[in-house]
Amino acid sequence: MKVKVKFFAILRERAGTAEFTKEIKQGSTVADLWAALQQDYPKLAVPGIRLLYAVNRDYVTPDRLLEDCDEVVFIPPVSGG
Repeated sequence: MKVKVKFFAILRERAGTAEFTKEIKQGSTVADLWAALQQDYPKLAVPGIRLLYAVNRDYVTPDRLLEDCDEVVFIPPVSGG
């Protein structure tokens, strides 16, 4: 199955892309997808990074099961004032 992946801010810079389609196995979770993306884009493998995850515009936990054609957004920590 395929999902649409979107990166924002520093994640977009590290991956060198803002969005793309990724083929994943049936039964994959958001955490499984993140692990696969770190293999595809090693610069994303930042120890201890805390992300927010959204699937189809709803915030979700990493154990959320993905379905064909889902849109998955990875949101890095935001700081500033």
